[in-house]
Amino acid sequence: MVSKFIVALLLTAGLCQSAHYLPGVSPNAFQDGEQVSLKANKVISTKTPLQYDYYDLPFCKKKKTKSKAENLGERLTGGSLTTSPYQLNMKKDESCVVLCQKIHQKADVAMFKHMIDQEYRVHWLLDNLPVAVRNDELGYVSRGYPVGFMATTPKTKTPQHYLFNHVRIVVRYNEIPEAFEGTRIVGFEVVPFSIKHEYDESQANFKKDETVLTTCNAKNPAAFNPDKFQPVEIKAEEVIYTYDVKWERSDLTWSQRWDVYLKGNPDDEIHYFSIVNSLMIVLFLTGVVAMIMLRTLHKDISSYNEMQTLEEAQEESGWKLVHGDVFRPPAVSPMLLSVLAGSGVQILAMTLCTMVCALFGLTSPSNRGGLLTTLLMLFVFMGSFAGYASARVYKLFNGKEWKRNTILTATFYPGVMGVIYLSINSFVAANGSSTAAPLTTLLALMLLWFGISTPLVFVGSYFGFKKDTITVPVRTNQIARHIPDQVWYTHPAFSIALGGVLPFGAVCIELFFIMSAMWLHQLYFVFGFLFVVLIILVATCAEITIVMCYFQLCNEDYNWWWRSFLSAGSSGGYLFLYSVWYYASKLDIQGFVPTVLYFAYMGMVSVTFFLLTGSIGFFACLWFVRKIYAAIKVD
Repeated sequence: MVSKFIVALLLTAGLCQSAHYLPGVSPNAFQDGEQVSLKANKVISTKTPLQYDYYDLPFCKKKKTKSKAENLGERLTGGSLTTSPYQLNMKKDESCVVLCQKIHQKADVAMFKHMIDQEYRVHWLLDNLPVAVRNDELGYVSRGYPVGFMATTPKTKTPQHYLFNHVRIVVRYNEIPEAFEGTRIVGFEVVPFSIKHEYDESQANFKKDETVLTTCNAKNPAAFNPDKFQPVEIKAEEVIYTYDVKWERSDLTWSQRWDVYLKGNPDDEIHYFSIVNSLMIVLFLTGVVAMIMLRTLHKDISSYNEMQTLEEAQEESGWKLVHGDVFRPPAVSPMLLSVLAGSGVQILAMTLCTMVCALFGLTSPSNRGGLLTTLLMLFVFMGSFAGYASARVYKLFNGKEWKRNTILTATFYPGVMGVIYLSINSFVAANGSSTAAPLTTLLALMLLWFGISTPLVFVGSYFGFKKDTITVPVRTNQIARHIPDQVWYTHPAFSIALGGVLPFGAVCIELFFIMSAMWLHQLYFVFGFLFVVLIILVATCAEITIVMCYFQLCNEDYNWWWRSFLSAGSSGGYLFLYSVWYYASKLDIQGFVPTVLYFAYMGMVSVTFFLLTGSIGFFACLWFVRKIYAAIKVD
């Protein structure tokens, strides 16, 4: 039975993966000679989270250029698009076309040197395909091409900065007259060159359409020549930007055109290993919970219910002893606990719905900014879940300040995230990064928060408080029972720290791929596996907190409310520690501001994960405690 369950989950992940392995929406077909627009996107690096718009650098551009973001996610991530001056016409090759001539002054040269030192890469889009540079030795492509490079040439004794000012644009196309009309683009690659162009200086002025270059032209194509690299070292440097266009016919179909970008990603076997590893943890915990529920609890309940005499009742021990205090409201901040539990429910609902959208391909890599937009919109529309859950828990705690509870539920978590994000935004704006959200975007976020999410929280809270209080099977004593001294391994700090180990262990392997997508700009597309891992995470959080809660009650400690939330929620702390290890061992982020940005973003992720897992543990324990105390007879 267990083996069949494992196989079913693995097949589910594989089918979901294969069903949505190919991103994209509908193909575009072009006619011969038709202009194909090349969009400039952004300039990013794996050494820093600071990214820039393409035209933040002094590249050639049209007289009238305007960046455009298709959705809120693109605007927040700085992924807006701008039409570039490169002219591409379907199936029309070009050789050494002059784009423009620029005299880069000291500030421009300093910017290029900084970009080269930080290994920034330029990102373009053609027919929604990202530009790639092919590595024939390793057999895969890398998205984007470098701004430049450092090297020592025969003319220089020390390494110098060189700029890629010539690009050979290679576009692959597919034609199947029986299936569709026109031509479809199935590949987009660039071969960058650094060429210090030369021309007849006897001409009075450089003219883009008239000046003939001697370093490359229609009869003399661009070539790799270390003696002719374009340096960017001195205060002022003349740079002539040029490009080639080469169209190549390909047998690759349109539905397979993303395969080359995904080839460099980890193989599916690693994800299968991740799921099997997580399933082993879940099966182990399920066995422990089953043993507690079927054997120990059954034995305890039978023993408690068979006690007939007063002497036997006085000699009883274990979790039944605290029946008069087990549902006593927490002594420390019941308001805050209910708010956190409600926010966690909202995050869980958002996550589940996002996974469903991802499985249907709505957040594929071709839909830039789609995942972040989906997360934001679903979080906003799940506000009623937060209000309802928070109100139900707060009413169970005999809370009377329902207005304050509702307002805190609507503002606490979004407020904390908002303060951190505004701090990040001020950092990136001061550094001129394209990820700095403009005022209009911030106003849109405020409108979503106060115009949609907050009213929905009030609606959910209204129905939550209107509903009858959650019933508990035993009465609470007026005087609190004394909690006996606990041994070291039952101390709250130890049990809380231990409770988060297994939930984090269930997701740590998949987390590595997610972190690589976030900070190393790799494509993450295996949402089928991620959905299965999410299910495993929910089961692990619920089961570990039930086990920890049972042992706590057996030691006659009835303060389980906060501990159930923190036990599972401590996995958020492990996630942050994991991000510290990832920063030290896998990343090469340099500088104070990039480091602050990295840990600020990971802090936001860790807090969100804390609320998600904590709420799962809390409601699982609430269900467990109600079940076991409803099964015993109490006079």
